[in-house]
Amino acid sequence: MTVLNRRSFLAASAASVLSLSGRRCLAADESPSGMTLGFSTYGMKSLKTEAAVEAIATIGYDAVELTVWPDWDCAPDNVNAARRRNIRQLIGEKSLKLTSLMEHLYPSEKDAEHAAGLARLEKVYQLACDLAGDKPPVVQTVLGGGTWDAKKSMFRDRVGDWVELGKKHGIATCIKPHRGGGMSQPSEAIWLIQQLGDSPWLRMVYDYSHYAFRDIDLVESVRAALPYTAHVAVKDAVEENGKVRFELPGTAGTIDFVTLLKELNAGGYRGDISCEVSGMVSGKPGYQPLPAAETCYKNLAAAFKAAEVART
Repeated sequence: MTVLNRRSFLAASAASVLSLSGRRCLAADESPSGMTLGFSTYGMKSLKTEAAVEAIATIGYDAVELTVWPDWDCAPDNVNAARRRNIRQLIGEKSLKLTSLMEHLYPSEKDAEHAAGLARLEKVYQLACDLAGDKPPVVQTVLGGGTWDAKKSMFRDRVGDWVELGKKHGIATCIKPHRGGGMSQPSEAIWLIQQLGDSPWLRMVYDYSHYAFRDIDLVESVRAALPYTAHVAVKDAVEENGKVRFELPGTAGTIDFVTLLKELNAGGYRGDISCEVSGMVSGKPGYQPLPAAETCYKNLAAAFKAAEVART
């Protein structure tokens, strides 16, 4: 792939999709020829969203995930109408694809907390529409702690309400199995999706770093999860003394990203491969977001090349 050629082509048509519209967002029906290589601003908390987008594009990424937690720059309450227009225009001018908004909202058994969560999600879904029009990103979140057996019925009931709200806006909600969480493996996310009618508005995020060192085979888990997967996150995992820590993708060599890409491609996945910088990395003294993003790009671009998988 020639990045400048791709960007020049896309930039020429960006102006036609820049204006915000008041109509309801609808999921786009697309059949892209390849996957995108993206970066999440979860690893760029110290930067303004506009600066993060500029940097991500300059490095060579195809896509961006924006973190929208309440204390992040791109939280809905921090992004007024003018900034929404500017960020949307910038993403278009830089020929990036906005693939995901990262939330961090846990379902709650308490009715008042559940209602507050729905109000929070309403703002996030609207932000997704304002930033991307009729090709909205997914909204992804983990589901918090606890044990699966104790939490699964509550997850089903509360997430069901999230999905109905997302459907109103044309936004797919993506749940992410998280190591140590109440929902921690693909089979559990699949159960929730099936319980809620296998709706296109409820999908999962696949992130093998949360399954490594748990007797969950990479190839088998990809094949099982793929029919339900709308977003893929990547980072490395290292096990020491029975504990797992996360590292930048491709730096530890513990996850076979070439095989991952080949399996996803063969299974028909054409979504984003989003590089995620764990808080275990970004929280270290001296962490610098731009060198981290450059390292992620170098490692995953090489994996795409080795896998002979197309990028769009």
